[in-house]
Amino acid sequence: MRAYERLLNYVVVHTTSDENIENTPSTERQFELAHLLEKEMKDLGITDASVDEHCYVTGHIPATKGYEKSPKIGFIAHLDTAPDCSGEHVKPVIRENFDGSSVDLGNGRVLSTELFPHLKTLKGRTLITTDGSTLLGADDKAGIAEIMTLAEQIINSDIPHGEICIAFTPDEEIGHGAELLDIDRFGADFAYTVDGGPENEIEYENFNAAKAVFKIRGVSVHPGDAKNRMVNAGLVACEIASMLPSAETPAHTEDREGFYHLTDIKGDVENAEIDYIVRDHDAGLFEAKLATLRLIAKTLNEKYAPGTVSLKITEQYRNMIEKIRPHMHIVETAKACIKDQGLTPLDVPVRGGTDGARLSFRGLPCPNLGTGGYAYHGPFEHITAEGMDAVVKVLCAIVRKYAGER
Repeated sequence: MRAYERLLNYVVVHTTSDENIENTPSTERQFELAHLLEKEMKDLGITDASVDEHCYVTGHIPATKGYEKSPKIGFIAHLDTAPDCSGEHVKPVIRENFDGSSVDLGNGRVLSTELFPHLKTLKGRTLITTDGSTLLGADDKAGIAEIMTLAEQIINSDIPHGEICIAFTPDEEIGHGAELLDIDRFGADFAYTVDGGPENEIEYENFNAAKAVFKIRGVSVHPGDAKNRMVNAGLVACEIASMLPSAETPAHTEDREGFYHLTDIKGDVENAEIDYIVRDHDAGLFEAKLATLRLIAKTLNEKYAPGTVSLKITEQYRNMIEKIRPHMHIVETAKACIKDQGLTPLDVPVRGGTDGARLSFRGLPCPNLGTGGYAYHGPFEHITAEGMDAVVKVLCAIVRKYAGER
């Protein structure tokens, strides 16, 4: 079975996670896909395939006889889809021999070459899109499909390989996907998440990340008698926003440039709250951004009164390059395997987080590979069957290369 055929089976399963729920998994519906995959793995011959109480699917393909000393390679993808857009009642649309032009998805949405110029490079391929009403779910069901297709090819062929460790995790989209994976039981020496963009992509840098919450306590008095008495908490929240550099927002930054991103602002005269996420690839610049936030809180407390502004900063994840750098053979091998497929490796920093970052800091070096997809987390999501085939070939090449290191 080709990877895209598996993808079509998986995307119709509703697996959206919920960032407002602390349990893992955050939504019970993720178990439906987990158990489907467990059965499929067992049908392929992965006898130890299982789903644990937290919805982690794991299984192992034993090493070929004589290759037991080859590195144990892990491949990981996630079950959930992003809460940013509906993942229920997904209706994938297949367009064979795509002509490379803009696509009317329906529901008032057009996948245009103006917004997505790479569409022209996909001419002649089998394009898979949404119907414009939901996301597709290729993030990361494409990664799952590609790993499952790799497993099928390994099991049904004479490809030499060391032990292959497979895991499908819940709740990656809400930042919980790697926390409860039993790394010792998983058993890999290193791993790859298959959760990126184009098929030639390799990612081993991500943002340093924190959440910052300012809470403002105002002084509410009658506006007719407010002079030198009122402190309008809502206006103080606006003042905080004005004190941050206007160019350092997601709308104005790219590549390794960091930002402050206002995610929520609410309140009234007496109480207000303004929430940010803070990102930077450079550890020093990241710490400087956090220092700026602390300085703002200090300055406003001096301007108004102590206790007017409180600031809580919660670190979310760190740049995995810190943990990947001592194991760069993982990256160089992937790049070589991408080149072997006639592709040019696309070395890009992740402008976000990834299970790979959390796993790397838990002791499992884990860069990220592309899935062949584009425009994730929304109704413009799309992928090609040929791009997915290319990813499977890259994964297979990685397995072959490391089998030579017995």
